[in-house]
Amino acid sequence: MSVNVTVGEKSYFPEIEKINYEGPDSLNPLAFRYYDENRVIAGKPMEDHFRFAVAYWHTLGGTGADPFGPGTHVLPWLYGADSMTIARNKLDAAFEFITKLGAPFYCFHDRDLAPEGGNVAESEKNLRTLVGLAGEKQEASGVKLLWGTANVFSHPRYMNGAATNPDFAILTHAAAQVKSAIDATIALGGGNYVFWGGREGYYSLLNTNMKRELDHLGMFLQKARNYGRKAGFTGTFLIEPKPMEPTKHQYDFDTATVTGFLYKYGLADDFKINIENNHATLAGHTFAHEVQTAVNAGLLGSLDINQGDPHNGWDTDEFLTNLYDAVELMLVLLQHGGIGKGGMNFDAKTRRSSTGAEDLFIAHISSMDTLARALLIADDILQNSDFLKMKRARYSSYDAGAGADFEQGKFNIDQLAGLAAEYGEPKQISGKQELYQQLINRYIK
Repeated sequence: MSVNVTVGEKSYFPEIEKINYEGPDSLNPLAFRYYDENRVIAGKPMEDHFRFAVAYWHTLGGTGADPFGPGTHVLPWLYGADSMTIARNKLDAAFEFITKLGAPFYCFHDRDLAPEGGNVAESEKNLRTLVGLAGEKQEASGVKLLWGTANVFSHPRYMNGAATNPDFAILTHAAAQVKSAIDATIALGGGNYVFWGGREGYYSLLNTNMKRELDHLGMFLQKARNYGRKAGFTGTFLIEPKPMEPTKHQYDFDTATVTGFLYKYGLADDFKINIENNHATLAGHTFAHEVQTAVNAGLLGSLDINQGDPHNGWDTDEFLTNLYDAVELMLVLLQHGGIGKGGMNFDAKTRRSSTGAEDLFIAHISSMDTLARALLIADDILQNSDFLKMKRARYSSYDAGAGADFEQGKFNIDQLAGLAAEYGEPKQISGKQELYQQLINRYIK
């Protein structure tokens, strides 16, 4: 479904036209070369493979600031007489950007959309006001909300966590925000609701009761789920893993850790996992590894599309342009059957020195094209190469005979040990890793 371009009274990107598909031979940096939203691949249009979403916080609020200096990006919508005027300006800029880009979805934190007030009631009122305006924008443009969430990590009150905070009063503030953000997500028709435990972790075990904090987090998520279901939220709750930053050790370290947590606290029927590429890097994993781990557990929910720099340990949130990583990701997703009701959210930001308005568009276009090209390559590999045949052959000893009996649980350890004596020393069988890598290179065109 193509979105309609709708611009408010003031255009924040007057020199940018609607971004269109022009094909692989195009030299236009403000056009798609591979992302053709209506092209059918593996039985469905490209747009359904990706369900691209614009991240409200980085795209509309990313100023290029870093720990060593203030922002370098002059974003005109961030200037106004008061915080609510700025929020309305930002909303206008957001929907102009999203519709010109042609993305079908967006994502937000509550404090991205509306400013915090002087108290809980004022904060909730601000959010309700902006939700109403955002609903009008969605209706006019056709853009939808992929997911909403609450920012319970930026405010100083959350310096020691939100649901895991040792001070119960802080937990209640987090609950107020989450309740309001779930209401906002429901009102805007969001298909998912995300929990990112930005400060749910610890710096030192010396002053931390880890078990108690984890139990509090599990209880908090159970209560949030119960509220959401009672309030009419029928979508998926998501947890986003990250091993570190801002705390030294996060409780949602990686996909495997979150999987165990969800099952322990009885949340696996309602929750799935939102995986970010850069977070996978920080955990010492590849993006494909984390996605495959979630697929194996039946918990793949949604993706944050970015990449990190393997040469440093920061969450750099770069736009994904690594074709090899994208191909491996799409190979996993195509074999899984797609991303379901999740999507690919561009939780990424332009570099500090990329200060032009067109840079924001080019960054998204480049990443969307990278993923679209990767989809074409992965589909070609799966349809026209020996890739799947080679993988099946590697495990053929389990397809019949004693190997098949083992998979059905028919042997005990004594019987397996007896078979070892019968077989003698097995023949060495090559894993052919270099052949697989060569095959991938052969299909990158």
